[in-house]
Amino acid sequence: MSSQEKFCSGCASALEIREVEGRQRPACPNCGRVVYHDPKIAATCVVERQGKVLMIQRNNQVGYGLWSMPGGYVDRGEVVEEAAAREVEEETGLQVEVQRLVGLFSELGHPVVVVAFAARETGGRLAAGPEAQDIGFFPLDGLPEMAFPRDNLILEKWKAMRQPG
Repeated sequence: MSSQEKFCSGCASALEIREVEGRQRPACPNCGRVVYHDPKIAATCVVERQGKVLMIQRNNQVGYGLWSMPGGYVDRGEVVEEAAAREVEEETGLQVEVQRLVGLFSELGHPVVVVAFAARETGGRLAAGPEAQDIGFFPLDGLPEMAFPRDNLILEKWKAMRQPG
């Protein structure tokens, strides 16, 4: 349990971990309130330029020094497509227009759900933001070492969407 989950928000009793609906969850032994952890949503964009895709070399954990598509967490109440475009601009200096959903990507036991979009450049100037050590466009058959296995899945689905039939 995190420090925010030591006590029940309903009656202030100490929470305990117990099985609820087939999972171990913080629950109140006094009033029965159960704490359900929400997933965290991250948004990313596949941005193509002359047959290459935009990548950033990460300047923060997790995956420091490895590469990924630009993206990050969606703020509560933020429109997911706007978050994806915001993250691209913050990390690369490029402004993009989100065109279509590539897919939703999740992993068993991992709290982050990634929403991936295809996007096209609309402006800005390519420059690494504070969360990127470096940025660049890479051919799909020459990608650098990736920080997240899901990025490869996203690129595979994006590539399949581009191919006719």
